[in-house]
Amino acid sequence: MDFVGDIEDAVAGLGAPPGLRLPINAVAVKPKRRSRADRVRGQPLSTPLVPGTQTIYVKTFGCSHNQSDSEYMAGQLSAFGYSLTDEPDEADLWLINTCTVKSPSQSAMTTLISKCKSAKKPLVVAGCVPQGSKDLKELEGVSVIGVQQIDRVVEVVEETLKGHEVRLYSRRTLPSLDLPKVRKNKFIEILPINVGCLGACTYCKTKHARGHLGSYTIDSLVDRVRTVVSEGVKEIWLSSEDTGAYGRDIGTNLPNLLNALIKELPSDRSTMLRIGMTNPPFILEHLKEIADVLNHPCVYSFLHVPVQSGSDPVLTAMNREYTVKDFRKVVDTLMELVPGMQIATDIICGFPGETEEDFAQTVSLIKEYQFPQVHISQFYPRPGTPAARMKKVPSIEVKKRSRELTTVFESFSPYLEMKGCKEKIWITEIATDGIHLVGHTKGYIQVLVIAPESMLGTSTDVKITSVGRWSVFGEILDEPSLQPNKETTRNISKINTVKVSSPIDELCNEDASCCTNTCTSCACLNEKNSSVKTKEALDDRYEGGVKFAHTIQSLFFRRKRLDKSSVEKSAKPVAEKTGHNKHKLAYLDWFLFGIIFLGSVIIVAVLIKFSSVLFSF
Repeated sequence: MDFVGDIEDAVAGLGAPPGLRLPINAVAVKPKRRSRADRVRGQPLSTPLVPGTQTIYVKTFGCSHNQSDSEYMAGQLSAFGYSLTDEPDEADLWLINTCTVKSPSQSAMTTLISKCKSAKKPLVVAGCVPQGSKDLKELEGVSVIGVQQIDRVVEVVEETLKGHEVRLYSRRTLPSLDLPKVRKNKFIEILPINVGCLGACTYCKTKHARGHLGSYTIDSLVDRVRTVVSEGVKEIWLSSEDTGAYGRDIGTNLPNLLNALIKELPSDRSTMLRIGMTNPPFILEHLKEIADVLNHPCVYSFLHVPVQSGSDPVLTAMNREYTVKDFRKVVDTLMELVPGMQIATDIICGFPGETEEDFAQTVSLIKEYQFPQVHISQFYPRPGTPAARMKKVPSIEVKKRSRELTTVFESFSPYLEMKGCKEKIWITEIATDGIHLVGHTKGYIQVLVIAPESMLGTSTDVKITSVGRWSVFGEILDEPSLQPNKETTRNISKINTVKVSSPIDELCNEDASCCTNTCTSCACLNEKNSSVKTKEALDDRYEGGVKFAHTIQSLFFRRKRLDKSSVEKSAKPVAEKTGHNKHKLAYLDWFLFGIIFLGSVIIVAVLIKFSSVLFSF
């Protein structure tokens, strides 16, 4: 099978000057060779296709940066005329945007590639996996697009649909932020501020794919914020592999960027800014400035700061370039200077060389701070990384430590003190139960409320009525402080279709993120998180006939995809849906109880009869 190593190499061979973007029809790609049998039978390799008339299925794995890349690729395809679908079977081509952080993500990608090949669908693989592992067996026979080539996706898709195999890997300048974009959620803009990082963590494969730090200029990011605010976006997520490292390659820093961006946010607090993940080393010197930004009324008082381990020897083995003391300084300073501050962190269990004492220090750190959100991972050796060559902790022990730390984390009751508090929330999503809407407090605490879908994209005051381990529930106290746009109606399809960066862009659906917590009202600010066990917190979290149903909802709650199926399911008003579900749940509970009771009686009767027969012998 023949294919070119890189489209850029091909056009350069045609005499194009470096950096020149040739028209799509000038892209040189070697076609697949037809077999002798095909030539004898006279069967064409592929049917002639009209570019831009096909349907594309886009699947994304990984972080918010990957999600943003997918939205940009979907936007360009849509602008060129391609239709987008959430149903793989309906698609003429699959586009899979991959993640290389953990083995499970790559395994899921491999499974999906196999399904695509079995369905004989043309396939384009994008993202960190092909960029970081070019010789991967699973990538044989498919087209590939690198992480810095997402603005060439239309060309790659067109050539792939013609039956050609394309490889597009070379690193270039950063893709423009003004490309057409199809957001998963109309109200949320994921804004990449830089790519790559300055670190060299021994376990990280992402650096192999994203490369060294490359920052967008402050002016380009300010222009983008102006644009998305004018388009009606209500949350802006700053995304990168390490937000704290922003600007060090172009002579500026993160506080300078943040101060420039918040000047562009509406003074009525209709649009909120969320700062993305940052490693400790690069914000230590800017803690006061970062705290000032986090205190701004239009910035969520939330930060994701991965610690990975509570042991200095393990951090050294990871090459994390900070100590536990440094991490504590970041957390303590922000918690002191920012009222209601919420911090999420990450832990890797079972890193090579981690001893029982090392792990005990990690558990102690988590117990001390009782972080409301902890992302706990088992160590996965990634091919080509230094950690993959280190002596490993036995997998049984790794799983044991992961379970132990998870049990510790789940014993916290971080939301318990919020009950009865008054909070302002920004509503941007629909819950998976189809009944609640999802809002976030200033501290980015996830709050579920029953409200009409017309309140999406608005803010309002709520009273927290009940709390659970993963979410809190509230009731609206007043009318939304921001009236929704006229086009925002109860018809969910209008949430899924919006003009964005291009006049012919259309939107599809959802997103995924994390949740955090602690009451930000004055009466609750300095109260510590309770150590009450999860079960005790759950016992009192709901009232009335739907207690059992809401408990299950809270345990398994995640964000709802705003897709076409939800249009049909959301036709009835929320109030009608709620009442109907209450009666349905009540009847169902009694029905199940009756079946269980009757079955128990029958089993007891059979046992008694069987016993009497035995004794008769």
